[in-house]
Amino acid sequence: MKLLMISKSQVVGAYHGKLSELARSGVDVTVIVPPRWGNQALEICEAPEYRIRVLPCRFSGHNHFYFYTAAIDPMDADLVHLEEEPWSLVTYQCLRECVKYRKPAVVFTWQNIFKRYPPPFNCFERYTYAHVRAAIAGNEEARQILLAKGFSQPISVIPQLGIDPKLFRKREVPELRRNLRLEGLFAIGYVGRIVEEKGIADLIRALVRLPEGCVLVLVGDGEYRPAAKELAERLGVAARVRWVPHISSLEVPDYMNAIDVLALPSRTTRRWKEQFGRVLVEAMACETPPVGSSSGEIPMVMGDAGLVFPEGAVAALADQLRSLYDNPQFLATLGRRGRARVVERFTHREIAAQTVQVYEEVLARCNGERRLTLAVR
Repeated sequence: MKLLMISKSQVVGAYHGKLSELARSGVDVTVIVPPRWGNQALEICEAPEYRIRVLPCRFSGHNHFYFYTAAIDPMDADLVHLEEEPWSLVTYQCLRECVKYRKPAVVFTWQNIFKRYPPPFNCFERYTYAHVRAAIAGNEEARQILLAKGFSQPISVIPQLGIDPKLFRKREVPELRRNLRLEGLFAIGYVGRIVEEKGIADLIRALVRLPEGCVLVLVGDGEYRPAAKELAERLGVAARVRWVPHISSLEVPDYMNAIDVLALPSRTTRRWKEQFGRVLVEAMACETPPVGSSSGEIPMVMGDAGLVFPEGAVAALADQLRSLYDNPQFLATLGRRGRARVVERFTHREIAAQTVQVYEEVLARCNGERRLTLAVR
């Protein structure tokens, strides 16, 4: 099977494990990626097991508007996987080529809030629904939205953001802990965009309620960083916050091992709620327990391997963190549960296997339809 994948998310090197697993399962993989997505530069440009085509694009970092300025030619592919949202311009651009060359396509969606899009994006969405042969939803809410919008093709729920359990595993990182000034302290970590909807302010306010032996490690950049720093100063906890700028995806395992707990205190907005929370499975794979809000998919991803609090409830967040600070045995138990949960559900190998099954079902249906057409003729 020859597969062409269109995916801006594959600028992140840690995501390429899925491509390797697809290739190991016998799929001939070519992935088209932009040279960067927003501030994230392409981390892996060449690979021995699959082909990477880097094409120039316009409006990088803007989901609705971005498109490739070079030709996308799917002629050699048996199947095209559009790892892009159904309403985006790039999906419409690529799907038109699929229709032109009669190539079956599969689309992916994370969208877990029902939205009506203005023209031309509503037209792109309808075109996608009319021409793809299956959809992969990153979460159950996304599947329900596809059904509510009248999508009639098969839908599979597969998150597509797995991890390599050999890369993400428990190990000692004493030098990094020294560099972050964490020795003898209980480190609460956050890794991701420093934006208001991620609940950064709630995390800083929760720190005020915790013992002096607790510190906060904030890894990432974003527009809310100056305001977060000002809040930490105003609340008197600035000395207990470690600020780490953006790191590569391949450095994340070290940071997950440097902290004692990962926090993901996301807050739902009118236009967004947490769609998966990849950092949760990265932490769990390293036996670092997560504490997450009730926003979107967070509770489903953590299962019994993490602690949930109502989003926006600072006191409840502090209580959950305090319970882990006070009980190292419970902390270790959650860590073991998390590792087991990830190995069972969220590895690149498991996600690739489920995805290949979708491909095979689509191709089997297409081949059956062709045989039927020939028989009728």
